[in-house]
Amino acid sequence: MNPQLADLLIDIVSTSPALAAHLSRNAGVFDAVIGGDFFSDWPGEEALAQNLSEVLEAEGDYEARLDTCRRWAREWHFRVGVHHLRGLIDAPTTGTQYADLARAVLRALWPIVIAEFSGRHGPPPGRGAVLLGMGSLGARRLTASSDLDMIVIYDPDGVENSDGKRPLATRQYYARLTQAMITAMKAPMAHGKLYEVDMRLRPSGNQGPVATSLASFETYQKEQAWVWEHLALTRADPVVGPEDLMQDVSALCEQILRQPRDRFQVLHQVADMRTRLAAAKGAGGIWDAKNGPGGMQDIELLAQGGALLSGIGAWDLTQGLDAAAANDVITVQQAEMLKNAYATYWSLLSATRLLSPAILQRDALGQAGAAFLARALNCNDLDVFEADLEQTYSQAADIINSSLAAYAVNPEKSEQ
Repeated sequence: MNPQLADLLIDIVSTSPALAAHLSRNAGVFDAVIGGDFFSDWPGEEALAQNLSEVLEAEGDYEARLDTCRRWAREWHFRVGVHHLRGLIDAPTTGTQYADLARAVLRALWPIVIAEFSGRHGPPPGRGAVLLGMGSLGARRLTASSDLDMIVIYDPDGVENSDGKRPLATRQYYARLTQAMITAMKAPMAHGKLYEVDMRLRPSGNQGPVATSLASFETYQKEQAWVWEHLALTRADPVVGPEDLMQDVSALCEQILRQPRDRFQVLHQVADMRTRLAAAKGAGGIWDAKNGPGGMQDIELLAQGGALLSGIGAWDLTQGLDAAAANDVITVQQAEMLKNAYATYWSLLSATRLLSPAILQRDALGQAGAAFLARALNCNDLDVFEADLEQTYSQAADIINSSLAAYAVNPEKSEQ
């Protein structure tokens, strides 16, 4: 065997069970490694979406397209993981590449699902529908095991029914089309699932319809939405759909974010969400960078609050923290400390998610896993890193606690 290939195989098997499992089921991936394309430059979202669309068009039927989509996505997913494992890309680049891949899959698959659904119920009535990325998908930063947060928004444009063999009322059409897309993503097939999909950020959450009209979305966001829903909207980003409708959805989100804000209400809701999340999730220990006081979610909430006070989107966390400083929620120096803390957390999270989708248990790492983690975190001693990490959590929590202390009391006003 090629010595470099043998070295790569040993590295994968001894470090990442997830990558090793893919390798055991897809030995053909070695062809790409040997061929050289495996280590070429990252093509980017646009080229990936175009390539996948061409690959899917070559397949004869819907089921074959869904399974081929899974195989294609897993091969690229594997490549990102191996590049990260080998130190060829850093944590921020890894997050961007996983996001590029997810967005490319959605962009290529959505038209395939629509075409299949249209064969029975006619083409989408009105102006069509947009997949609005939320959370980490909207922020364009994913890990190896991220779910995809989405909202489906359609515009009936006055059309009440579809026109097909089995026509449906417009609302029912888009609800069932959305379910078809979820099934296309989540259904287990020969090459597994594509992604888990989370649509709880839609209007009224799990109690609301899975797809919402543009007019209903506007009314809900302007008249009924809680402040925390507007916090989430700071990371909304359309992924795929008719171009004019995507522009309208983007413009509406920007308009909602620019609404005048009551400073107390925004920061009170940030403080309240911190309390709720702490009660619901708690902290999973020192290696749980996402949850707990001073962790990633804590900093993200503060950044979203800053963005909302400034009336801007905050896909990049640094924008939100700069906005928080500009609104005197924190100082510029505190914003820099939180940015550095978040960068450390992201390096930790992206590395540990490559090793396992669960929270890291350090005693189960093994020598190769520990070596990868130390390399990914740019440290020589994990014990020293752990002590520094504990201090970073504490410092970040102190900053956020002090910045929100005056807003944590129960307001006399409405919370909406």
